[in-house]
Amino acid sequence: MTRIRCDRTAAWAALQNCFNTDARNFDLRTAFANDPERFARLSQAAPHVFADLSKNLLDTPTEALLLELARECGLEEHRAALFAGAAINTTEQRAVMHWLLRFPALALADIEHSAIKLVAAELQQVHQTLDAMLAYAHTVRSDAAITDIVNIGIGGSDLGPQMAVLALDAFAIPGKRFHFVSNVDGHELASTLSRLKPESTLFLIASKTFTTIETMTNARSAKAWFAAQGGTDIARHFAALTTNVEAAKAFGISTTFGFWDWVGGRYSLWSAIGLPLAIAIGQQGFRDFLAGAHAMDEHFRTAPPAANLPVRLGLLDVWYRNFHGFGSRSIAPYHSALKRWPAYLQQLEMESNGKRVDAAGAALPFSTSPVLWGEPGTNGQHAYFQMLHQGTEVVPVEFVAVKKPRHDLVAHHPLLLANVLAQAQALMAGKTDAGGHKHFPGNRPSTFLLLDELNPTSLGALIALQEHRVFVSGSLWGINSFDQWGVELGKVLAMDVANRLASGDVAGLDGSTAGLLARLRS
Repeated sequence: MTRIRCDRTAAWAALQNCFNTDARNFDLRTAFANDPERFARLSQAAPHVFADLSKNLLDTPTEALLLELARECGLEEHRAALFAGAAINTTEQRAVMHWLLRFPALALADIEHSAIKLVAAELQQVHQTLDAMLAYAHTVRSDAAITDIVNIGIGGSDLGPQMAVLALDAFAIPGKRFHFVSNVDGHELASTLSRLKPESTLFLIASKTFTTIETMTNARSAKAWFAAQGGTDIARHFAALTTNVEAAKAFGISTTFGFWDWVGGRYSLWSAIGLPLAIAIGQQGFRDFLAGAHAMDEHFRTAPPAANLPVRLGLLDVWYRNFHGFGSRSIAPYHSALKRWPAYLQQLEMESNGKRVDAAGAALPFSTSPVLWGEPGTNGQHAYFQMLHQGTEVVPVEFVAVKKPRHDLVAHHPLLLANVLAQAQALMAGKTDAGGHKHFPGNRPSTFLLLDELNPTSLGALIALQEHRVFVSGSLWGINSFDQWGVELGKVLAMDVANRLASGDVAGLDGSTAGLLARLRS
C-alpha cells in the first residue's frame, strides 16, 4: 500500500487553481438556476440513509478533481488495507477492525470464499463474545428485580452507548432505567446514586484496561455506596466490560466481556461496550443495529468512489477545510432522541483527525479536523442559528431528519420537518434588506441526511457512514486517524498535580499552576 499525502499530488494543485479561479465565488442560487438536474446529481441513496449534497459549494468539475485527489492519494488501496486487517494504525502497530464486529457469522466453508478469509479466527472470537454478551443481556432483561442499569465509563465507553440508548429509547424495554456516569466530578455519581437502591441496580464498569482513573474512581465509589447501603452479592450486581479479567476479579466481579486491541474506544459501541444498548433493545434489536452498520460497510468497501457516500462526504470535508478554510461544522439533528449525536461525532472526528503531523511524524502545512458542535433542532434555531445565518463566519451545517415519527401527536412532526427544510432553504437563499439588519447573505452550505425512520438498523448505518467518512478525510490528509496521543499528557500531569494538591509542594511548577494550587488548598 502506498499513501501519498494530499498536498503532494497534482490534483491538489489543480483544486487550488479551481478554487482561486472559479469556486471562491461559487453561488448556490445561480447553480440551481442554471442546472435543473443539480439535486439528482448531487444526492444519493446509501443503505438506510439518503443524502442531499446539492446545497454544498460544489459542482461536477470540482467533485471530479476531488475524486482524482482520492485516486492519487491511494484511498482505495488504504480502504482495502483496512478491510484486510492490515496494521494501518501505524503508531501502535495495530489493525483497525471495528467493521469486523458487525460482520455476520459465516460457516468455515463460506469464509474460504469471502473477503474475510485473512481474519477468520478473529471473526469466530467476535461471534463467541457477541453471543455470550447478548445472552447475558437477555438475562438482565428478564430479571424484573433489576430496574436500573448504571454504565460507568468515559470517552468511547460512555459517548457511544449513551448516544445509542437515548436514540433508540422508543425500542427500549419498559421497566428499566439507564444511567451513564463518566465524569470524575463526584456530583454526577452522587446525583445518580441518590435515585437508586442497591438491590435493584446493576453496575457495568466499562474500561478496557480496568485502570482508567476516572472510571475506576467512580467504580470504587459505587462499590463503597453499594456496601454502605446494605448491598450484597457484588458478583450479581456488577459486571465488567474489560480485557483485564484478573483486575475485575480482584474487584469482586466475575462476569466480564472483553474486546480486542484492534477496537479503538470511539469505535467500540459494536463490541461488549454496547452491552447497555443490548439490554435496552434486546438481542434482535442489537443484531439489527449491527446489520445496518454492516450494510454501510459493504457500501463503503465495494461502491466506486463516485457513487460512494462516505467517500463523497469525506472529500467534501477536505474541500471545505483546506480550500474554503471553514474551521467548523455544525451538527443539527432534527430528532430529540439524537440529542447526544453532536457530542458523539465530536469524539469520533476530532479525536480521530485532530492531528498536526502526518503518519510519518512530519508537521502538516495544512489544517485537519474541523470543530464539530451543535444541538437538536429546533432548539438550535433559538440559540446559535442567528450566527449561522448572519454571522461573519461561514459554517457548513449538517442536518439530520427522520421521515416517520414514532409518536401519534397531531401536527408536531410536520412542523418539525417544515423547520428543518426551511432552515436549509434559508441558509442557501438568504434575503435582501437595504437596511442591513434584516439582510441574510445566503449562499451558506448545508448537507441533508434523511432516514426513513430512526430504528436500530438505520442508526447503525448512520454511525458507520460517519466512521468511514472520517477515515476518508484522514486518509487524504496522510494522518493516522486511529491513535489519540493527545489525550495522554494531561492525564499524566494530573497524577502529579493530584499528589501536589495533597502535599502542597509547588516546586518546579509554573507560576499560574502554583498560584492556583495554593489558592485551592487555602
